[in-house]
Amino acid sequence: MEETRGAAPGRTAAPTTAHATPRTASPSTARAINDRLALQLLQAEGPLTAGELKAATGLSRPTVADLVERLRAAGLIAVVGESGARRRGPNARLYAIVADRAHLAAVDLRTHGATVAVADLLGRVLAEATVPVNPGTAPDRAAAHGVAVLEKLLGEAGAGRPHAVAVGAPGLVDPATGRFGGTEWVPAWHAALVTALGDRPAAPVLLENEVNLAAIAEQRDGAARDRDTYVLLWLGHGTGAAVVLDGRLRRGASGGTGEIGFLPVPGTGALPTAAGCDGGFHSLAGSAAVCALAAEHGIRADAPDAAGPDDDAAPAAEALVRAAVRAGDAGAPFLDALAARVAIGAAAVCAVLDPGCVVLGGETGRAGGDALAGRVAAHLARMSPLRTEVRAGTVGGRAVLRGAVLAAMDAAQHDLFGPAA
Repeated sequence: MEETRGAAPGRTAAPTTAHATPRTASPSTARAINDRLALQLLQAEGPLTAGELKAATGLSRPTVADLVERLRAAGLIAVVGESGARRRGPNARLYAIVADRAHLAAVDLRTHGATVAVADLLGRVLAEATVPVNPGTAPDRAAAHGVAVLEKLLGEAGAGRPHAVAVGAPGLVDPATGRFGGTEWVPAWHAALVTALGDRPAAPVLLENEVNLAAIAEQRDGAARDRDTYVLLWLGHGTGAAVVLDGRLRRGASGGTGEIGFLPVPGTGALPTAAGCDGGFHSLAGSAAVCALAAEHGIRADAPDAAGPDDDAAPAAEALVRAAVRAGDAGAPFLDALAARVAIGAAAVCAVLDPGCVVLGGETGRAGGDALAGRVAAHLARMSPLRTEVRAGTVGGRAVLRGAVLAAMDAAQHDLFGPAA
C-alpha cells in the first residue's frame, strides 16, 4: 500500500498537509497526496533536494524518488542546481517548481479604469498595466481595450493563454453563479469586460468582490498572516468588510457579507435604503465623509496622493489622513474623531462575529496606519467587552490586485497540482 505522511516536526509546510489522510488511501490517492505535499513544500521553502523532501515529509526514499520522477515528467518541477559546493550526483540535485508551467491573469476593476497583471505559477508578477476608461466610453469598446491590453501583457511576459483569470470588482458577486448580483451598482463596462474575458479561448474567469480579494492578500502576505479568523474593514471611497472565519472567506447567501456601508448607525440623521447606503456607516467613514470631517478640523493636504484610476474623493481623503498623521499633535483631534466613527462600525461587526482581530484596509485605513489603528482600538475597547486587536493593513494600495493574483494562482495550482490534501 502506498504510504502517506505529513510534514516532519520543525519544518515549515503549507497550511494543509497529508497527515490527516486515512492510512487506507488507495495507491492513486496516496500518490496524489504525496505529490501535492511535495509541491506545497517546494512552494513554501524554495528549491529542495530529494533528501530534504524525504526529511520534511517523512516519506521513504523510494517513495520520494518516485514522486520526483512523476512531477518532472509532468513538467511541474525541474532541476535548478546542486546543493553544496562539494556535493555532486543525484542526491545533491535541487528541485523547484517550474514557474512558467502556467501563467495567470489578474484584473482590479475601479470606477474609471482597471489594473491588469500577468503572473507566473508562483504568483510573481511579470507584466502590468493600467487601463483608464473615460466616462461615456461605450462598454463594448472599454471591454475590447481591456482584452487587448491583457493580450499585450501576455506577449511581454512570453506567455500563451492564461491558465486562470481572476477579477476583483466593487459590488455584489453572487457566490452561486459567480456573476454580478445587482448590476445597477456596477459600471456597465465592468460586466462587459468580464463577459469579454470569459468569451476568449482561455480559462474560466473568477469574479470576486474587491474587498474579499484584499482580505486574501492581507491573510497571505500582510497583517493577518497569523490569523485564521479576522475581519478586514475597508475604508476607501466606500466602506466594506471581508470576513474570514476559521480560515475560510465567508460570502453570505447573496455575496453580501461585509456590506457594512448599509449598516444603520447613529450620527448620520438618516437610514440607508435598498437603493443606496447614504445614512449608513458609509456616511460616517466613506471618503466624502472623511474629507468633510477633515475640513471641520482644519486639516489640509498640499496635493492628493496618487491612488490609481478611481474616484477623486478617495485619493483626496487618503492625502488628508496622511497629512494629519504627519502633523502629529495638530492632527490628533481629527484622527480621534475619525477613529471614533470607524470604531462604531468595528464594534457592530465584533458584536456579531467576535473575530478577535480587525485589519484596517482601503485608502483611508492604509493612510492612517498605526496612528489610526491604535485610536480605533482604544475606542473599541471602551465600547465592547470583546477583546479585539486592531491592526493597520500592510499590503498597501495593491491589495486587490495582489488578492486577484493569489486567487488565480490557487485556481491554477488546484488544476495542475490537484486538490489540497
